[in-house]
Amino acid sequence: MSADDEGGLRRQLVEACRWMNASGINQGTSGNISVRFGDRMLITPSGVPYDRMAARDIASMPVEGEYGTWEGPLKPSSEWRFHLDILRSRPEVGAVVHAHSTYATVLACTRREIPAVHYMIAAAGGPTIRCADFATFGTEQLSRNALAALEGRTCCLLANHGLIATGATLERAQWLAVEVETLAMQYHLSLAIGGPVILSEEEIAATIELFADHGQGGGAGNE
Repeated sequence: MSADDEGGLRRQLVEACRWMNASGINQGTSGNISVRFGDRMLITPSGVPYDRMAARDIASMPVEGEYGTWEGPLKPSSEWRFHLDILRSRPEVGAVVHAHSTYATVLACTRREIPAVHYMIAAAGGPTIRCADFATFGTEQLSRNALAALEGRTCCLLANHGLIATGATLERAQWLAVEVETLAMQYHLSLAIGGPVILSEEEIAATIELFADHGQGGGAGNE
């Protein structure tokens, strides 16, 4: 992959961060995004307002090799550990989106997982979106908790914190982050009118199977 490819990917990261706040799934600089670029991870820097972030500010870290080393004018996001650990342990993942979206965070603050309130829960890879146990942001323990919640899943909540969405591409991870927030909102609102009827594991398994052959080869997302 060329330097031009990397430059384009860096610009996509900046645009994705601005989209994240403009779409309402994040506020301020609380979220962070990473993408795989060959044997390295490109990740947003720590504490930089998105409207002032430039492609050159994106930090670069080796996926393998010396753990935690980085290159760039600015240090990587404080959440680099779970981004890096996800990419290291899940070769199919090309991008990770972390956001503090309102409804997902409300559920995470109550430490609830999202059950199968809608068939689109299948986009998570199973019948629930789990909520990882609480740990302080940026810590090794938080990364371990997130990996456990992501086992067999594409996304999860982080207790008293926010959400993580993964994807083969940045576009796919962005789509999933919105889907998680939508499911969280549907679940939250259904609780206010008596609670949802939960779909069975068999019904979700059938949906996952259908998603594999749905649309134009992209899986879930369009009817």
